[in-house]
Amino acid sequence: MKKYISEFIGTFSLIFCGTGAMTINEVTGGEVTHVGIGITWGLIVMAMIYAFGETSGAHFNPAVTIAFAYAKKFAWKEVPKYIVAQILGAFAASLILVFLFPTSEFLGSTIPTVDVGRAFVLELLLTFFLMVVIINVSTGSKEIGVVAGIAVGAVVLLEALFAGPITNASMNPARSLAPNIVSGNIKNLWLYMIAPVLGALLAVASCKLVKDENCCDDSNC
Repeated sequence: MKKYISEFIGTFSLIFCGTGAMTINEVTGGEVTHVGIGITWGLIVMAMIYAFGETSGAHFNPAVTIAFAYAKKFAWKEVPKYIVAQILGAFAASLILVFLFPTSEFLGSTIPTVDVGRAFVLELLLTFFLMVVIINVSTGSKEIGVVAGIAVGAVVLLEALFAGPITNASMNPARSLAPNIVSGNIKNLWLYMIAPVLGALLAVASCKLVKDENCCDDSNC
């Protein structure tokens, strides 16, 4: 249970702080700023990797969990349990945010500002870049100390900064599912469920082409 509780708390913290920054920015008329939102996402990801990397592997993202299983670095039987914990953590965060900020219209929802096709491709690529970094700084389901926290947090910050205005840079089905449903912004939600998973799987596939021994379990390579 420690692994699942870690995934719940980690995802809760991620969504509460990340979408919380977006929500506060919304209700205060831009006080947090776009840059502030990006920094918040990057820092909370980095902090949670340090906090729970040794316990659960610090996935906090169904796309990452599925990709690790595809890479044979994580047991498929654990995937549903991890995803349930992640989604529950995300919904808990969004429900608390709607209680704290009932005037918010979006609660940090992911809503594309371009057509669905381009948003889909962008989300796929964003998650591809994220997973390429994750898969190369991890071993099994355990993250490699300082390197993982800084590297993964930096990529999330980077992608939130440049892609946030277009798709809100989700890269995480749980991150989109909870605030979008709680706030009622469910149009085009499907793309945030599918694109990140495909992007993460493509990252593992590409990693196997260039660095096979680091992308799947040695016994299965």
